[in-house]
Amino acid sequence: MTRMRSLISALSAILLLSSVAACGSDDEEAPKNVSARTAALGTLTPGVIKVAVQPYAPYTSVQDGKIVGLDGDILAAVSKKLGLRIEPEVTDFAGMLAGVQSRRVDITVGGVAWSAERQKQGLFTDPPYYSPPAMAVRSGKTYKTVDDLRNRDLGTVEGYVWVKSIQAVPGAKLHAYPDATGVFDDLGAGRVDVGFLDPLIIIAAQKERPELRISTEYLTPPTAAEVKAEPAYAYFQPYQTGFYLPKQATKLERAISGQIDAMYADGELKKLVEKYGGDPDQFLKPAADVATARRGVDRPQDWTPPSIAQ
Repeated sequence: MTRMRSLISALSAILLLSSVAACGSDDEEAPKNVSARTAALGTLTPGVIKVAVQPYAPYTSVQDGKIVGLDGDILAAVSKKLGLRIEPEVTDFAGMLAGVQSRRVDITVGGVAWSAERQKQGLFTDPPYYSPPAMAVRSGKTYKTVDDLRNRDLGTVEGYVWVKSIQAVPGAKLHAYPDATGVFDDLGAGRVDVGFLDPLIIIAAQKERPELRISTEYLTPPTAAEVKAEPAYAYFQPYQTGFYLPKQATKLERAISGQIDAMYADGELKKLVEKYGGDPDQFLKPAADVATARRGVDRPQDWTPPSIAQ
């Protein structure tokens, strides 16, 4: 994997409350009647799934001890079917990845992009959704192709996959921020031309911070020839997200992937994407390179990425 909040000033208060809730809710003890099937999933605490998240609405935020947002709703549906109670731990993006890789938590969710490098240090589920290459731009400005980004000031969040892509654009200057709020602030102030963020984040910011006068555009993905010439451009293509787990959590990963695949088939994912303003045709249909990226890496050679009806 793999990603607004009034954006953060309002959520700062939520973060404080959610941190307390995550550490001290009334039902913090492990369930007393855990089924053998649930216990066999191998979570750190039987019957409980410990989840690292960052405040990243509308993908993830913690309210009253519960993870809400698109990823939160997907995980809640999956966990209910597997008999697991969710225990959130609020952190930042780097902490999310570190918590998984050190196995301090069972999983992290929230716009985590699959990459060959990340999968070496953890396990990815099948994609709960795909993310098109969205750009936040100042209203009236138009950028369509990678060539349009040359010699521009481009922003994203530290650690996100777009960092490498931005660094590869000739003449472009990277502005990396601890969170999306910094991207939006500098975009609105004219210090950044384009912000690369997850699409629902941009859609939410347009609604909640109209004074910024930003709009959403989608980058025309670079061609295969362009990516071959500059491999870092691959991150300017639509990417597949995943729920990210420790290397040891093979049973849990398979169980969650199975539930995700079922949610494509029964229409549940389509409803959740629409709930948060997303286009199911953009979010739930894989690009051609999704299968080839993972086949023979962390999926069998005959793996077919999940999809709604084409």
